[in-house]
Amino acid sequence: MQQQNRVTRWMLLEWVLLLAGAAPLPAVELPVGSRQVGKGPRPNVVFFFIDDLGWTDQGFMGSDYYETPRTDQLAADGMVFRAAYSNGPNCAPSRASLMSGLYTPRHGIFTVGDPKRGNHRFRKLEPTPNKVVLDDDFVTLAESLQSSGYVTASMGKWHLGNDPTTQGFHVNVAGREWGSPSGGGYHSPYRYPNLVNEKPGEYLTDRLTDEACAFIEEQRSKPFFLYLTHYAVHTPIQAKEELRKQFAARKKGKHHSNSAYAAMIASVDQSVGRVLDTLERWKLAENTIVIFCSDNGGHGGATSNFPLRGAKGMLYEGGIRVPLIVKWPRVTRAGSVCLEPVIGIDFYPTLLEATASTPPAGTELDGVSLVPLLRDPSASLGRSALYWHFPCYLQGRGDPHGGPFRTTPAGAIRSGDWKLIEWFETGRTELYHLRQDVGEQHDLAREKPQKTQELLAELRRWRKAVNAPVPSQPNPKYRP
Repeated sequence: MQQQNRVTRWMLLEWVLLLAGAAPLPAVELPVGSRQVGKGPRPNVVFFFIDDLGWTDQGFMGSDYYETPRTDQLAADGMVFRAAYSNGPNCAPSRASLMSGLYTPRHGIFTVGDPKRGNHRFRKLEPTPNKVVLDDDFVTLAESLQSSGYVTASMGKWHLGNDPTTQGFHVNVAGREWGSPSGGGYHSPYRYPNLVNEKPGEYLTDRLTDEACAFIEEQRSKPFFLYLTHYAVHTPIQAKEELRKQFAARKKGKHHSNSAYAAMIASVDQSVGRVLDTLERWKLAENTIVIFCSDNGGHGGATSNFPLRGAKGMLYEGGIRVPLIVKWPRVTRAGSVCLEPVIGIDFYPTLLEATASTPPAGTELDGVSLVPLLRDPSASLGRSALYWHFPCYLQGRGDPHGGPFRTTPAGAIRSGDWKLIEWFETGRTELYHLRQDVGEQHDLAREKPQKTQELLAELRRWRKAVNAPVPSQPNPKYRP
């Protein structure tokens, strides 16, 4: 039945594309600096977007417990970015920025759901109102690629509204407004858009991979954009039992020890391998850009982000620094490593350039293309700083000042090796030198007052430029 449903779906997609007048795309110039300069077909794009995967949750990033052989091989075949960031410390804002190419103040999705999370007695300020749906006014990355002739599919978590097909995707499998698996979680029976299984036992990560491989096979003659946005490894921590047992029998790692979480990561790794094998089987690998990334830092209740400080929900490195691999055959050099800071909004202009696509007139993007780095990892983007704005509250342990929150409203800036965090409730600032102190253990704000004021002035200048709202209204229910 599942195979029949997939066949029917792909036949319907072929019919839709035919009615839309989809035609073969012209050859394009490959980027200067690639090993095969000249005309060639436009590259396919496969984007693995993993949910809550921590910076060191992969073998290639140093884990001594989690096993990720296929992702490790992808890293060995492509380029690893050691200073890659999400645009937000949790799911929705980072996804909205990825799709829109804009910093969070421009689209208004700052957090997941209610910005007033946590006990009202401890919130000093009224946080900024939060949007939960990406406005249709924004031209998404998928819409730009679709209008350029790409067949587009979103498979898995969407979290920006109830239907990604209204935002540039021809196909939606299992994507709605929710942020974690619904119904039975990762095990069937479950009911998602275009994905129903009433029989107990199927694992969601495996099924999404089935759908992704079928899509690649059916659309192999056309350029495609596959956004494989797994719900894993988001809570609930539910794994395939046979894999969990394997990890439970192993020696624990120095910082990683959760066998169920390790098994979830292993299933994601198997998904990567199966998709890459499908590209190889249909001789598409040499003309496909593969991106592997996480939407934010690892969840503190499931994994350790050591040596980084903090976890998902915080503006410390553990909440926003993410693993990133890009493999672009004939452009990226196998085994290369890039240390330049990059961020989620950069994917949109990067893929526009890589696919020779042009967004509709008037589209404004905040990111910059990473193509110069993909050609040469030692290149510089010439960008002065990266910025974060989180005018909301998140409950949970982790606040450095002894409070009951993972974070209170705050903003942050990274400029070169320097990073500053500003806390809106108190005006407190923290300053760190990340090259010397990646774990953010030594606050230099008092030792370096000139650098502190320089970065604070730049952060505030940026906030004014993007019209970022800073909460200032006192919470009448606050009881210190």
